Amino acid sequence: MGVGDRFGRQGAAQLAAFLKARSLGVEVAPVWNKSNREHVICGTTPDSVRTEADSAVRKLGWNGAYFVDADHVGLKTVDPFLKAGDFFTLDVADFIGKPADEDAVRAFAGRYSRYAGELKIPGTGGILAVTPDDIGAIARKYLLAVREAGAIYRRISASKGQAPFVIEVSMDEADSPQSPVEMLFILAAIAEEKIPAQTIAPKFTGRFNKGVDYVGDIPRFESEFRQDIAVLAFAAAEFGLPADLKLSVHSGSDKYSLYRPIRRALKAANAGVHLKTAGTTWLEEVCGLARSGGDGLKLAAEIYREALNRYDEMVAPYTAVIDIDRGKLPTADAVDRWTAGEFTTALRHDRRNPGYNPHFRQLVHVGYKVAAGMGTRYLEALDRSSAVIGPCVTGNIFDRHLKPVFIDK
Repeated sequence: MGVGDRFGRQGAAQLAAFLKARSLGVEVAPVWNKSNREHVICGTTPDSVRTEADSAVRKLGWNGAYFVDADHVGLKTVDPFLKAGDFFTLDVADFIGKPADEDAVRAFAGRYSRYAGELKIPGTGGILAVTPDDIGAIARKYLLAVREAGAIYRRISASKGQAPFVIEVSMDEADSPQSPVEMLFILAAIAEEKIPAQTIAPKFTGRFNKGVDYVGDIPRFESEFRQDIAVLAFAAAEFGLPADLKLSVHSGSDKYSLYRPIRRALKAANAGVHLKTAGTTWLEEVCGLARSGGDGLKLAAEIYREALNRYDEMVAPYTAVIDIDRGKLPTADAVDRWTAGEFTTALRHDRRNPGYNPHFRQLVHVGYKVAAGMGTRYLEALDRSSAVIGPCVTGNIFDRHLKPVFIDK
């Protein structure tokens, strides 16, 4: 499970959630992930994530697997992550739809023409109809992106040598979801590039907005998720990909309503999953500051005021993954008057609570740049309120993410 920590203070609190899961007989590997964009905004380096992860592991005596993820890297951004990372999320969404050489497209379609017709893959719930034109169209849309992933993988492999590392291929920021048929031939292309991908992050149907629940057709999602699991198992055997190849649900959304369908699908197929919870720890920091009262509450309100004042700047990088109704955002003056309870009620994701405000939560989610600009002032506030923030972070990861996917019956 991927956990993000914008400011590098919550590693031990995050790991404590995985220890709680272990105490119940469930082993889940933590993956500390941080993107180049987040490093730039927060003024941090990939080495700092490695230091944080290793420190948490030593402090809590964790003896299981754990990883440091170079999140959403490309050829232009991967180099600073090569030393610290042992999990690399290759982001090639920008290359999807850019056509490869037409000779290469025709050659690929020819190599896989044997799959044209009615394709039966166990677990997909029916027959997948594939035409030669379909294969060519998929190659035309995705082949260049997969070749870019191959170039990034070879850069990493040349640097890491014999040191083990995990590769994820990410296509979740594409314009449209990948169908099971598209997934099959994308995986064939990944195998041709000799990328030993252990996880793949497709774009699923529906909206995965930052910090809030999934918006979409849940039964349709579950059906497609089950089909994708089946296609991955088939492709791993058919094309020689790693046997533990798994889906990655890769977004900053809380996606709570999907967790039970995901768990059902995983159990039915005896499959694994890589689940990312990016951004939720930052929100728990703000909740903890507010809950601390006094100066912590004032600082939380100040973060909101500044994010609201700089609204266009805060939301610009995330317009595809937020739905904020500005008319439903409280004024900064109103938030200044809130009690600790009112602030945390508005921010914490609990749809049963009438005080919860998803618009407020989304703006705070994308407003971490404000806290980054506070520098040591924000970090020192975290340290002063660590006794309150730590349990918020642990409880969030364990109760809201680990339990419904891996533990609850």
